[in-house]
Amino acid sequence: MERKKPGEIIGRIFKFADLVTYHSGAIVSRTVIDKDVGTVTIFAFDEGQSLSEHTAPYNAMIQVIDGEAEISIAGEKFLLKGGDSIIMPANKPHAVRAVKKFKMILTMIRS
Repeated sequence: MERKKPGEIIGRIFKFADLVTYHSGAIVSRTVIDKDVGTVTIFAFDEGQSLSEHTAPYNAMIQVIDGEAEISIAGEKFLLKGGDSIIMPANKPHAVRAVKKFKMILTMIRS
């Protein structure tokens, strides 16, 4: 699929998994929606890549669309595979690690 800017996919059929590609040793992201009230971003993590533990002042939902990830929330670990989702609660420390290369949609609503 040809890379398109966020506005170029509005009103068109697309697959989230086609919006980013895996790159060796890297995390790739692409913001699909960016508004004051929230964002929708797709990520592709190569195996072993991670986001270190951090907090956010609002809930964030992860939807794994390919591969396998470990999500930790306040010290509890969750294994997610393609089709699985989890909501990370506001103000709780969380981290993301690619057990296998994986793609996810991150939806954050600022409210």
